Amino acid sequence: MPDSQAGYDVLVIGSGLAGLTVALQLPERLRVGVLSKGTLTEGATPYAQGGVSAALDAADSVAAHVHDTLEAGAGLSDPQISELVAERARGAIEWLVEQEVPFSRTGNGESGTAGLHLHREGGHSHRRVVHAEDATGAAISRSLSSIVAERGNIDLLERRYAVDLITGARLGQAEDRCLGAYVLNAASGRVEAIGAPAVVLACGGASKVYLYSTSPYAATGDGIAMAWRAGCRVANLEFNQFHPTCLYHPEERSFLISEAVRGEGGRLLLPEGSRFMERFDERGELAPRDVVARAIDHEMKRLGAECLYLDISHRPAALIRERFPTIYQRCYGLGFDMTREPLPIVPAAHYTCGGVVADAAGRTDLPGLYAVGETACTGLHGANRLASNSLLECLVFGAEAAREIAAAQPQRAGLPALPPWDESRVTDSDEQVVVSHNWAELRRAMWNYVGIVRTDRRLERAARRIDLLSREIHEYYSNFRLSSDLIELRNLVQVAQLTVRCAGRRRESRGLHYTLDFPAPDPEQCAPTRLVPRRPGPFAPRRGAGGT
Repeated sequence: MPDSQAGYDVLVIGSGLAGLTVALQLPERLRVGVLSKGTLTEGATPYAQGGVSAALDAADSVAAHVHDTLEAGAGLSDPQISELVAERARGAIEWLVEQEVPFSRTGNGESGTAGLHLHREGGHSHRRVVHAEDATGAAISRSLSSIVAERGNIDLLERRYAVDLITGARLGQAEDRCLGAYVLNAASGRVEAIGAPAVVLACGGASKVYLYSTSPYAATGDGIAMAWRAGCRVANLEFNQFHPTCLYHPEERSFLISEAVRGEGGRLLLPEGSRFMERFDERGELAPRDVVARAIDHEMKRLGAECLYLDISHRPAALIRERFPTIYQRCYGLGFDMTREPLPIVPAAHYTCGGVVADAAGRTDLPGLYAVGETACTGLHGANRLASNSLLECLVFGAEAAREIAAAQPQRAGLPALPPWDESRVTDSDEQVVVSHNWAELRRAMWNYVGIVRTDRRLERAARRIDLLSREIHEYYSNFRLSSDLIELRNLVQVAQLTVRCAGRRRESRGLHYTLDFPAPDPEQCAPTRLVPRRPGPFAPRRGAGGT
């Protein structure tokens, strides 16, 4: 039985690959709580199609992997962090193989990492993407979730939504450190205070701040917003990666077509059937995602087209069905046979390259608080993430954070008493429509004004609209009882404001940030965009509630 009222040695907020890696790599002497918004296998990880990048082929090297990472990062990736991740990649794959993740193999009968089939994706100079057909994230999630469920020291706290971090400063203590979190139990509707001397933010990114996103669940910026409110710096939020090829269909607005399709020879086409990528980059369809997404966006706007097309029908049908069974079946069910015809595609928000500033061990500005995976900004991705470095990032930094936490020997026995969440003076809302309307307006404003191509005027318009929405949402939050939708909306509007601020500070075009007012990169701006919050004060009750 979960002992959330007694607290944990380590509280992991998020049950994707980053969070599960931390939980499984921690020593079993530590009591660990893992929060999940839904069931354990819901979240972004199961929707990761491509795979995990690692230099395993004899023709490949760690140095080449580092080079490709730095090249994709457009001058902002940290060389030391990139080298650390590339060096640890083989060990990360070996660990997954030990956990019996069913990766695709060449059929030569080799075991371990030998014989693993490798894809090549955009921005990579070699085939180095280890995968499980075209559903790698789902395969990893299933394997690790089954192991976590059997660990006696790990409690799974499902249907829980983190509201805010509990810190020493917010309790009026002289020492400011993370002490736990307030968490909404969706089953009971009550907010619980869960104490922990070590808290790990593994909440994913914030792509749901945009109208079109490849993430059907999560991605609401929870970890970034909570860390900012707790006094942590954030960085590089202007670099929002748009996946170039999301299926264009009214019934499926979040289904992405893996980059591996282009790696296997898929061609991008205009509506009349001609190719166009060579006009934008000599690497054609295998250019990095920011280049491909911007090219598609440019051609759609130039032609007034609702979508463009991705065609792999010139490749053998048996190969397509073998390499991409999930994509094939899903598209076929929607009326598209990718072995015979092109697929309609549009770009969609996919990955948040910025996040909470964290070091190689996941440590943030707040003692006791760690950030890993897409929530964190370690310097790996810079201005653009190299394909399939995301799952790798979760594995490497999840393991590093677990080692750091274990060395710190956190003990819940020394935690101070945490004040319960007080909602004695809030009421149930009879205007839930306000939440849904504000959610839609926020996402549309971000899509229209802070999308693939930006201008100063668009950012100014976005700032004004988001500021109005922020005030409305804060007023609503201050008066009514919490719901999961309200928690996520509050976090999204916070991240939207931070994103616009970061974008406004970067007076150049670099990587994923492209502005018509400054269309060229500026060597003088080759540094991360960091925002520093004010030190948080004690909890200021919202009409009697326990949060800020």
